[in-house]
Amino acid sequence: MPVDPNAEIEITAFRWVPPFAEGLVRDLRLRWALEEIGRPYRVRLLDATKPRPAEYYCEQPWGQVPSFHDNDVQLFESGAILIHLGLQDERLLPADKAGRARAIAWVIAALNSIETTILPMILIDTFSRGEPWTDGARPKFADRLESRLKGLSDSLGDKEWLEDRFTIGDLIMVTVLRQLRRKGILEKYPNVDAFVKRGEARPAFQQALADQLAVFAAHQPQTEGAAA
Repeated sequence: MPVDPNAEIEITAFRWVPPFAEGLVRDLRLRWALEEIGRPYRVRLLDATKPRPAEYYCEQPWGQVPSFHDNDVQLFESGAILIHLGLQDERLLPADKAGRARAIAWVIAALNSIETTILPMILIDTFSRGEPWTDGARPKFADRLESRLKGLSDSLGDKEWLEDRFTIGDLIMVTVLRQLRRKGILEKYPNVDAFVKRGEARPAFQQALADQLAVFAAHQPQTEGAAA
């Protein structure tokens, strides 16, 4: 629970990804939120190594995961889906207008102000590693990222969460920041590093991560020469 093949909510996810992406694919954000509120969901798996079915682009214009649908809506973009879920459950979004607005602002901040500075670093360190242009570009992107992390660190201060309680703003910020794992950057901001670790320690996160990793483990591609 809450993974349930007969559930009203369906999300899409990848059947398998390379090790560097394990635990980072964005369906984890939805799995975590649904675990937090105990809502069952089913998962439709797609093959990340092959073109998506043509009809899938009607659900997700770029063929990415996750997409989402329940009895009321069909959505794409993890931030939009989290807001939809939060509007249905106070455990994800506060009921008061001010608290709700601030939590939604943090969702947007995670995606617009933080993740946009992380993605160039992933491009340089993973997908374009060793290409000549990266030597000059990396310090510039790193400086921009660290300026955003400093702002986040200053805002967080000694608080447990970004506001006065856990919300989807924290959830998505933690998943965005986890993309910096093993890069030696978060450690420069101890309160932000501790914030991420608090999120990862939540039982709902642990279950969501285990469920995602179990799918990847069950669909590992056979290595060349493996027994049939």
